[in-house]
Amino acid sequence: MKTLLLPLDERPCNYIFPQMIGSSNKEIQIIVPDKKILGDKKNPANIEKIENFLLSNITGCNNIVLSIDMLVYGGLIPSRLHFLKKEEAVSRLEILKKIKSINPNIKIYAFNCIMRTPQYDSSDEEPDYYADYGFALFRRKYLLDYQERHGLGKKELTELKKIKIPQKIIDDYETRRTFNEFINIEIVNYLESRVIDFLVIPQDDSSPYGYTAISQKNVIREIKRKNLDMKVMIYPGADEVALSLLTRAWHDYKGIELKIYPFYSSVLGPSIVPLYEDRPMFESLKSHTRVCKTKLVSTPQEADFILAINSPGKVAQDTYDEEFDISYTSCRNLLDFVLQIKDYIEAGKSVAVCDSAYCNGGDIQFIHYLDDLDILDKLISYAGWNTNCNTLGTTLAQASIGGKEADKHNLLYRIIEDGCYQAVVRHKVTVDDLEKIDVDDSDISSVLTDVEEIIKNKLQKYYDSLNISKKNPVKIKNIYSPWKRMFEIGMDIELV
Repeated sequence: MKTLLLPLDERPCNYIFPQMIGSSNKEIQIIVPDKKILGDKKNPANIEKIENFLLSNITGCNNIVLSIDMLVYGGLIPSRLHFLKKEEAVSRLEILKKIKSINPNIKIYAFNCIMRTPQYDSSDEEPDYYADYGFALFRRKYLLDYQERHGLGKKELTELKKIKIPQKIIDDYETRRTFNEFINIEIVNYLESRVIDFLVIPQDDSSPYGYTAISQKNVIREIKRKNLDMKVMIYPGADEVALSLLTRAWHDYKGIELKIYPFYSSVLGPSIVPLYEDRPMFESLKSHTRVCKTKLVSTPQEADFILAINSPGKVAQDTYDEEFDISYTSCRNLLDFVLQIKDYIEAGKSVAVCDSAYCNGGDIQFIHYLDDLDILDKLISYAGWNTNCNTLGTTLAQASIGGKEADKHNLLYRIIEDGCYQAVVRHKVTVDDLEKIDVDDSDISSVLTDVEEIIKNKLQKYYDSLNISKKNPVKIKNIYSPWKRMFEIGMDIELV
């Protein structure tokens, strides 16, 4: 299968991960643009060069996995900052028709994010005014939407009246949201006309009320009006969607539909709504498996692989929350969960892990349990990064595309990045090193080279302390910070 990939942005999760997972299958060839033309965080990609890349590489490809946000706005972050005119944006979509005319048999798997509304004050990935009015923008619309649907109590009405945001800021933010929603619906028209074969509209940092929920309702209304429910999926996520669509493309190409048996670490796990998402974990699982063109089954015996989902006990938390919620132990028996994984592996079953107990990093106790029982390197896939849906889409893709044997490079990469870095080393470097020199973890540009070296050394030391490192020694050759912050890293690792 020859696939053309236009990623969401230049970060490793969007640019490197699909190539890594694709490389674990010898039948898959992925063609990507030079990273230099994909922009840099708030600086948009070179649209002309992207169009040239697509048109010059389309011949001979079986399919395209394509980010509409990259094609129209020049990337995920530029989609929140642009001042495009509708005519210009619509004209950029015309290339999809050209692609179909050049290669009529090609399948186009596209995705286009519903613009997010973060629940905090930070302009790191948003307009400058979000540093002062971010939470207020979110909360104001959340309350207004809730009021329209259910009404507000006295306390909430008082809170709403106290929110003060300059009208010009509201106007700027809402104008861009309306524009982006227009593109969401415009791309649905491309699906209706069969230029696009399958569409995902993911919600980045979603919430059950407010801007994203309103946009979701409007887009769903249009999809239902056009009777396109079978060809489009809307659910929480963003950075993992290219992986999910690559998986679907592979399954379409082979004409197969893998069967998955899921089980959770806690009885309440399926019903828990994770942080930054708007629905129970099990509902997201249904969407992700269907987007990947896989399906859930009721018994392990009929499954192609087991999906072990490490969920919270009752309340979802971030990896670095200072107050540990007791329900992680009172409503979750982690050891029993790990022993069940061990039993499946010893019975000859293939097991993939979705480590979603915490947001923004794996569950380090869980990793140590797997390591102590000598089964960590026997998984066919592991992921535990950022949101539940980021994690879910990543591990499903690797397990589906990589097959029944673990790709050791990719498995160890995720254990080191999602577990060792996100859950341990990231916090340790922030506290032990950055705070001492008064450098904020959201901008390490002034000490970038030194911090990357510190991360590399501490990460190597932590991985080497695990039992898995004795059978699977790894040399961390290089660490880089794509957006000059601690939130994510890229790595070059070598199995030695």
